[in-house]
Amino acid sequence: MDSAVLRIRETQAGDLPALLALYTHLHEARIPSISPELDALWAAILADANHHLLLGFWGEELVSSCVLLVVPNLTRGPRPYALVENVVTHADFRGRGFASAMLNHARELARVANCYKIMLMTGSKMEETLRFYERAGYNRHDKTAFIQWLD
Repeated sequence: MDSAVLRIRETQAGDLPALLALYTHLHEARIPSISPELDALWAAILADANHHLLLGFWGEELVSSCVLLVVPNLTRGPRPYALVENVVTHADFRGRGFASAMLNHARELARVANCYKIMLMTGSKMEETLRFYERAGYNRHDKTAFIQWLD
């Protein structure tokens, strides 16, 4: 496993083009054009202290990413909870433990934020993917997820 040399950090302003290119390995068909609306969204993400967009670099190349959102909450103490989304590794770099390293880093950020749980959903039905998330400490038995698509 090569994840020991993966350098993980939070996103910075200049990372947008590389991140958008990496997202083509998630589910995006093409890289979106930079626009004033996209720039405004990027600025809002960068300014949100509860939005942790984590990047994993192999040398100077962005190869993996995930998002951790910390959600303030009035229950459980009150303690926040966290959501993980957009877990992706470049297709040429899969199988090296990079996504696991990203999820471990996200878990530590959630612990520092005093979250009582992390939730993650995947659209994958592949047993290999589901087992990957279970090995990362997630389970598929405690909750049932429902999604209502709005478009």
